[in-house]
Amino acid sequence: MAKLGPGVVVGGLTLGAMAVIGLLAFQANGAASRAVAAAPASASAPAAAPSASSPSERPTAPPLPADSGAGLRVVFSLKERQVWLVDPKKPEQVVGTFKVTPGSALPNPGAYTVYSRTAAGTGTDGRQIEHVVRFTQQQGTVFGFSALVDENAAAPSVDPKTKTGGIRASRSDGQALWDFAPNGTRVVVVA
Repeated sequence: MAKLGPGVVVGGLTLGAMAVIGLLAFQANGAASRAVAAAPASASAPAAAPSASSPSERPTAPPLPADSGAGLRVVFSLKERQVWLVDPKKPEQVVGTFKVTPGSALPNPGAYTVYSRTAAGTGTDGRQIEHVVRFTQQQGTVFGFSALVDENAAAPSVDPKTKTGGIRASRSDGQALWDFAPNGTRVVVVA
């Protein structure tokens, strides 16, 4: 029987320890994502931003605009301040809909594509946001969907001349949009 040297034993133990650490890190990352997604909306969350995942609890949403295009897409109505997540391959093509609160600037109506996503960051208004899904830039203003991490946190003072293009959803709706719209997803903005 061949003898194993100390280097082989130590190498094997090190490799095993690294595998266990990698598995624990992977599990912790998934648990953190699930914890963020499962966090309840604050008591001060606006009633106009119901969850896309609980259709029985939300008021009747306006119908999907007829001029919203075709195919898999996110539709944002400027007038209704409403978002629809549309997947024509599903029995019910509207798989989610919810109210949003746009920033001080609005994107022009048209068809765009999700070009950038960020899990967490700081919004133009200085507040902590998550699930940022950007779809266009117009005249120096970046437009995208996001959710506030803490809806109760005081908003820092922002120069009133600053154009903010963040379109805010509740945390649960922000998670639904994040899950639905990877880079390359069409976003249709209608009047």
